[in-house]
Amino acid sequence: MEAQEQIRCRGHPLVLSTHPTTFEVTCEDHLTENGNCIIGIGAEKGCAGLSAEFKRIMARDDTDLLTRLECGGVVAEITSRGSSRMTLDHPTDLVWRRSTFVCGRTIGILSDKVAATLPADLIKNLVSGKEMFVTLTATCPG
Repeated sequence: MEAQEQIRCRGHPLVLSTHPTTFEVTCEDHLTENGNCIIGIGAEKGCAGLSAEFKRIMARDDTDLLTRLECGGVVAEITSRGSSRMTLDHPTDLVWRRSTFVCGRTIGILSDKVAATLPADLIKNLVSGKEMFVTLTATCPG
């Protein structure tokens, strides 16, 4: 089974991308230096806005999530896992985590990239305020 979601957001001059364990995209329109995991603002939807089918597939322990970030011609791909503990009910935020911690904001766990390891050219484009396209592809067996 497979489900896909696309989300458009944009960067901000205060995108620091220094967080060692997560990265985040938010619907919020502002960013402070404390938000060092946030790489995209003004997102079209948070976890709660994802389709029922996508949420159903993500709420399985055997789901693989491929996230594709594209900004200004630079592409990064992140692999993560789903979890039966996921609720995907946060209205504004989507958070990818290196750990297995799950809350309503968590879109992926055991992620192979975090804010601090995303490509420098991608972050440079985000700092300049460019638009970013986030494509989420969730896949699980039968």
